[in-house]
This record gives sequence, C-alpha cells and structure tokens, in this order.
Amino acid sequence: MVVGGSSGAIDALVRMLPALPATLHAAVLVVLHLPRDRRSMLADIFRQRCALPLQEAQDGDPIAPGTVYFAPPDYHLLVDGGPRIALSVDAPVHYSRPSIDVLFESAADQYGERLVGVLLSGANEDGARGIEAIAAAGGQVVVQDPATAPMPAMPHAALARVATPHVLAPPDIADLLADWHHQGLL
Repeated sequence: MVVGGSSGAIDALVRMLPALPATLHAAVLVVLHLPRDRRSMLADIFRQRCALPLQEAQDGDPIAPGTVYFAPPDYHLLVDGGPRIALSVDAPVHYSRPSIDVLFESAADQYGERLVGVLLSGANEDGARGIEAIAAAGGQVVVQDPATAPMPAMPHAALARVATPHVLAPPDIADLLADWHHQGLL
C-alpha cells in the first residue's frame, strides 16, 4: 500500500495508521511533503499510536510486510525490484522531493493489481498522475473526499484523472482498509 499527502494530510494519517492491525500483510509506504532542511519526526510521532512497526525508509532495504515506511526529507522514495526501497535525489516533481507521483508510479510498476494507493489532502497536483498509474495497473485507488480535505487541490486533481476511485473521509478510509484486511486483500 502507498499513501501520499501534503498540507492537511497529518490529520488523515492520525485516523488511518493507528487503525491498521498488527496482522496487516501489506507494507505501507508513505510520502508526505516535508521541509527539506529538517529531520522528519513522523516515525517517532506515530510509533506510540500504531500496532505496526514504523521506520524512515533506508536506501536498499528490503520492503518487509506489515511495516510502515516514511520517506525521508529531500529524497524521492521508490519501490525497486525485490521489492526493495530506493531513494533518489532526482529533481523535485511538482516542487516536491519526496514526490508522491514518483512513489506511486514505481509501486504500480512493481505491484500492479495488488497495489492499494491512498491520496490525501494537499495543495498541489502531486499524486494525481501516480493515482492514474495505479488505476491503469489494476490497483485499488482511494482518494480523500475533497470536502473533508483542508487542502482539496490534490484530491481534486486525482479525481479529474481517475473515474472510479473510492472517495471517502479519513475515518471511512480507515474502515475500508480494515475491511480489505479482514477479506485478506491487505
């Protein structure tokens, strides 16, 4: 599963990540737009709230099931063969590094129809092209309802590219992911 967001997405993550069960089979890779010059505190913030192990992604690490990986500031996070984590300092995409599109597109290439992509609140179009790639690969697409997003530009941009995503408020996204887990899909 891949998750992306920017402005306003932390509130949605606070609903989603703690709701994921310790028995989750899928790895969860998360990109949030963060200041480039500061250390990320995301793993520390969520560690006490979540049943799953959390860590900042490290280049070359194998992707372990049931683990949450956060993109480090100023690095693109990609899924490479293996599957393994790859970090890149390629040019920013939509003024962002890490870029949601970069993660989503690389994950769609590796996982295809087994991938779930979740796009949350944000103030630009990063993630819309990635959501489109996940849908084209046959994966499941979930977009935060723009009416519940503090910054709805990112969800609106995704909805303009993908015809049939699940469009839900953050608590409902958490419920949907829990249902998919109980069905053996995650």
